[in-house]
Amino acid sequence: MGRILAIDYGRKRTGIAVSDPLQIISTALQTVETHTLIPFLKDYISRETVDCIVVGEPRQMNNQPSESVIYIEPFIRQLKKEFPEIPVERVDERFTSKIASRAIQQSGLKKKDRRDKSLIDSVSAVILLQSWFEKNKKEH
Repeated sequence: MGRILAIDYGRKRTGIAVSDPLQIISTALQTVETHTLIPFLKDYISRETVDCIVVGEPRQMNNQPSESVIYIEPFIRQLKKEFPEIPVERVDERFTSKIASRAIQQSGLKKKDRRDKSLIDSVSAVILLQSWFEKNKKEH
């Protein structure tokens, strides 16, 4: 069994989370500058078995795609081209940044550390992965 990799895609930075090989626990992996994301993924996937890639799907409150979809769709096409053997699934990412910010705030970190946007991105990716796990538990 391989890992599940979750991506909270952003125009500047992208948060990445992974599961353990048994696909039980979600852990923040890293936040990378988006322009380095594909090389980072190539390196990671060359070293680790990845069964599925989960990408956040930006939606508005009325469930319509948000304007960010114009950036995400080309990325997903590139992802499928680079890693055709790995399925790519989408998960609703509404509220993940707010939930991540709240979780970080409640964690007891110093105010200066809580302002680190890369931390919010990686925690958001963990939340995406947890959402994917929950969705898949209900379907099976």
